[in-house]
Amino acid sequence: MENNTKIPVYVISGFLGSGKTTVLLNMLEQCKEKGQQPGIILNELGEENVEGHLFEDKKVFELLNGCICCTLQEDLKETLDNLVKEMEERPLDVLFIEGTGVANPLEIQEALLSKPYTDQFEIMSIITVLDASHYLEYQSVFSSSAEVRKLMQEQMICASLLLLNKTDLVRPEQLDKIKQKIAKIVGQEKQMVHCNYGQVEPKVLFEKRFQSISIGEHPDVTHHHHHSTLQAIKLEDLPPLQQKKFEKWLNQLPGGILRGKGFIEIDNSHQLYSFQYASKKATFTRVPSSINKKPVIILIGMGLDNEQINAHCKQLLSSK
Repeated sequence: MENNTKIPVYVISGFLGSGKTTVLLNMLEQCKEKGQQPGIILNELGEENVEGHLFEDKKVFELLNGCICCTLQEDLKETLDNLVKEMEERPLDVLFIEGTGVANPLEIQEALLSKPYTDQFEIMSIITVLDASHYLEYQSVFSSSAEVRKLMQEQMICASLLLLNKTDLVRPEQLDKIKQKIAKIVGQEKQMVHCNYGQVEPKVLFEKRFQSISIGEHPDVTHHHHHSTLQAIKLEDLPPLQQKKFEKWLNQLPGGILRGKGFIEIDNSHQLYSFQYASKKATFTRVPSSINKKPVIILIGMGLDNEQINAHCKQLLSSK
C-alpha cells in the first residue's frame, strides 16, 4: 500500500438485535458524504446473509455459518489477506467489521494486532451497541443464561465506545438503573452515548479511541466459545403471508428466539419485503425488484427445540 498508510478499522459489536447493522449503515452514509471508499466484513451465524442487499453497491466480504471469534478466525485472516490484494487495484479508505451478535470483539482485535495485519490496518474504535429495552432482561439470572450475561459483559468491557440504543423504549428511571448497572461492569470512565435507531453524531462514532485489552488483563475477559447453545434456523419454501398474521406469529415465537430476519412475500402484493424482528418488534422494508431473493425466515436463538419451531412454522402456514 502506498506511503505505508494504514487502513482505519471500526469494529461493531453487540448482542443479537441491538442495532449493529443500523449503526453501520449510518456510518456508511457518512463515508458516502465524504466520498470515501469503505470495505465491509459481515459475519453471520447462519448459512445465508439476508442483509447483503443493504450493502449492494459496497465492497462486502461475507463470513457465514460461524462466528469470527471461534471457527472463523482463520477465515477472517484469509479475508484480510484477500482485502489487501484487492486494495492494490481498488484502494479502501476505511474498513468496517461487524461481528455476529455472539462475537467477542477481543478475538477480532487479536487478529488485527497480529502480523502482518498490524502493519496494514489500524483499529480506531471497537463500538459495542446495547439494546436498552432488553438490557435488564438479558442481565437477569431469572430470564437469561450465564452464557448471555458473560458474553454481553465481555462485549462491553472490550468496547472503546458504548452505544445505548433504543432508549426511546424505556422509562427515564429505568434508563438510570441500566446506566448504573453498566457502570458497575465497565467503570465510570468509559464513554456511553444514548441513541435511538443507531443515530449518533459522526464525530463521536469516528473518533479514534481504541486501547487494546489483552486476555488475562481483565478477569471478566476470557477465550471461550459462546455460541455453543446458539442456533440459526432457516425456514424456506414459504408461500405469500398476511403481514398481520406474520407479526402475530413472530410475537408468539418460543422464548429462546432472540432475533428474526429474512424476506417474505406479503399476501396479494406480489412484492418481496425484508423484515427485521428484535425486541418484540418487526419492521418491514420493500425490496427492489432488481434484487432477486426467495422468501426465507432466519430465526436465531438459544437452546431451540427444532420440533417446537417446526410445529410453530406449520401453525404460520396453516393460518393463511
